[in-house]
Amino acid sequence: MITRLKVTTRARVEFQDITSQVQEAISSSGIEDGVCYVFVPHTTAGITINEHADPSVVMDISEQLSRMIPQRGDYRHLEGNAPAHIKASVVGNSQTLLIESGRLLLGTWQGLFFCEFDGPRQRTVLVKLIAD
Repeated sequence: MITRLKVTTRARVEFQDITSQVQEAISSSGIEDGVCYVFVPHTTAGITINEHADPSVVMDISEQLSRMIPQRGDYRHLEGNAPAHIKASVVGNSQTLLIESGRLLLGTWQGLFFCEFDGPRQRTVLVKLIAD
């Protein structure tokens, strides 16, 4: 079963915590134990796991990515979004998570973030659940 989550971003670069939406997909499925694959089918967006208790963490990540990969640079891609493609490649487009007792098996401070690098846009996140 594949669940399609809709994510609406409002800024060029934005990190959205999607942990609760993915957990809802798991809860709705009835799966108690298994694996959850989360995939972003966009070349200018990514997915990451990091701290979600303090919003300054994802702000720091975003700022450091922008320092390493500035918006203006000597890029060959003519659409003007080369930095978004590079950031998405650095962050990655998927995560594999474990499910135990019907819950995502994350650390105390961990959350799952959709990473927008070329917004604002309407995006899709694919969630594939497999029971043990």
